[in-house]
Amino acid sequence: MIGATGPGRLDAKGSAAGRRCEVSERGRWADGVRLAVTTLTVVPVTGRGAVDRGRAALAMSLAPAVGLALGVAAAGIGVAAVAVGASPLVAAVLTVAATAALTRGLHLDGLADTADALGSYADRDTALAIMRRPDIGPFGVVALVLALLGQVGGAAAVLVWPWYHAVAGVAVAIATGRLAITWACRRGIPAARPDGLGALVAGTVGPGATVLGTAVVVATAAAAGPGRPWQGPVAVLVALAVAAIVVRHAVRRLGGVTGDVLGAACETAATVAYIGLSI
Repeated sequence: MIGATGPGRLDAKGSAAGRRCEVSERGRWADGVRLAVTTLTVVPVTGRGAVDRGRAALAMSLAPAVGLALGVAAAGIGVAAVAVGASPLVAAVLTVAATAALTRGLHLDGLADTADALGSYADRDTALAIMRRPDIGPFGVVALVLALLGQVGGAAAVLVWPWYHAVAGVAVAIATGRLAITWACRRGIPAARPDGLGALVAGTVGPGATVLGTAVVVATAAAAGPGRPWQGPVAVLVALAVAAIVVRHAVRRLGGVTGDVLGAACETAATVAYIGLSI
């Protein structure tokens, strides 16, 4: 009797446990995707999932994919503007404006706050307090102006390419910015504060996710730049290197990263990528 029913019961329990594990894993991925979209864009996502560091790791690993989607959407606006007769400069302004609108200007705000904090040459606690202020100081203004000029100028050069190269170019520049966030959240980089976005995502991303995200963006970059398949990948790698310098300096001054530092890394990398693609 035991021999007839025992294995069946064990199999049923094992099968049920397996199904629960599968459902839990799907739910974790769904929560990670939801967190990535809601954190990095203004796109509304229905439902509320759990938020923890495991899901934050998934969200930050998916940042380059979100960036590619944002880039395609923004590039569509720029390419359409050129098609109906707008100058490349006007089309570039619309492209950069669309990117800011689709992200609530969140990363631009982080760039300004980080520039003010690091430019103050104040001690760690004072610099972190500066980052929390709602106003923008002179360093922040200069950083925003230079970044936006660089992005508009780079996008203007990219948007005169054949449309498919132009879409790839804009998408790669924007995705490179989000890839810089992935790298800034890799293991070994601490959070500057015990609370906030930085505390949730800092040090969560493993090496496999950073390498995979970089490979995807670099491969896409090879399609940008007509006749120069090497230029896009080089632009991506240089942009990531410059963003890494910004993050390293912030970690040295602040003791770790914050949400603002991630925004600064994003906008720095996107700007350098745009410029690199446009040369």
